[in-house]
Amino acid sequence: MMQHIQGNFGIDQGEVMPFSHFENDGPMWSGTGEREVCHRVTFAVPFARPPVVHVSVTMWDLAAEVAARLDIRSQKIDQEGFTLRAGTWSDSRIARLRVSWLAFGACRDDDMWEIG
Repeated sequence: MMQHIQGNFGIDQGEVMPFSHFENDGPMWSGTGEREVCHRVTFAVPFARPPVVHVSVTMWDLAAEVAARLDIRSQKIDQEGFTLRAGTWSDSRIARLRVSWLAFGACRDDDMWEIG
């Protein structure tokens, strides 16, 4: 869906490591079947409306002897932040993951009053 933004426009970015499971045999490393990890990300400054959020893998450490399967996405996006979801399935073994994110959208304007 195209967002038409008038007025102030903001961009926030960051990088998170939602899990590092090889150290403690966590489920993404030692489990099988469908598994997921959700990590809440908070923006530095709230947006005026839920922004568009793009996520991408910047580091992926996985076992070499099994298939590489990964699904990442941003979910539950609101003005304050979003939830990063990372999932895998079958016999894939992911030791750790680092994800970069970029959020862009309308910013609050301190000169605009909200009367309600």
